Amino acid sequence: MNDRPAAPVDEPADALADAITDTLADIVVRTHAVLEARLRSAESCRPTQDTPRAAYGATDPFLASTSRHVAAANAVLGPAARHHLEHGQQRAHELAQQSRRLEVALGELKAKLYGSTFATHRTWSSIWAELERELSAQRDLEVRLVEDLTAVTSAQERDALAERLYRCERRVPTRPHPYLPHRGVSGRLARRVALRVDRFWDTAEGRMIPEPVRPRRRRDGRITQYLLADPHLPADR
Repeated sequence: MNDRPAAPVDEPADALADAITDTLADIVVRTHAVLEARLRSAESCRPTQDTPRAAYGATDPFLASTSRHVAAANAVLGPAARHHLEHGQQRAHELAQQSRRLEVALGELKAKLYGSTFATHRTWSSIWAELERELSAQRDLEVRLVEDLTAVTSAQERDALAERLYRCERRVPTRPHPYLPHRGVSGRLARRVALRVDRFWDTAEGRMIPEPVRPRRRRDGRITQYLLADPHLPADR
């Protein structure tokens, strides 16, 4: 193992997302595929006594992108659940609680990586196992929310939610903050303050923050295809 930064993790092949036509489901699935790939990359580059900084190049992007997505999911999917779903308040609360558990695990990873005395009792294997479990639980919860939202919202509403999720990920904290409010006005205010603090330290530390997964454009209608000279009609037509 050497101290060179790990190679960036690209988005999964298009074949995974091509099976998903809904833009909101698509962006959630692709985002979690990227996060899981970054988790595996970070785990494979964990530090040793000889190369204590080997993991920084892989782990910081995972920490930043996961922290951003968790914050954005609570800012976008939580209110959507409250507005559209039966027992939406409870569903949003479940999302906030699971997000907090994932952020606690992210905080443990950050503490272990940077040598905090608060994480000396934790083994690397236990940290990675906890992260895999909580990230998987977060994904399952978000996917269920999106599936239920699909049944009660229009395609245009979900397009708007996907775009909001992407834009929100670009302006939320880049570090885990499990003990800040996650919902409502207090959650929005807490995210704004935390974002300013995180941006200061990201700049001071020269930290690399990955771009969030961008929502795919829904296929245009046939008239638009014709006007744009960009046809993608079925092969049998």
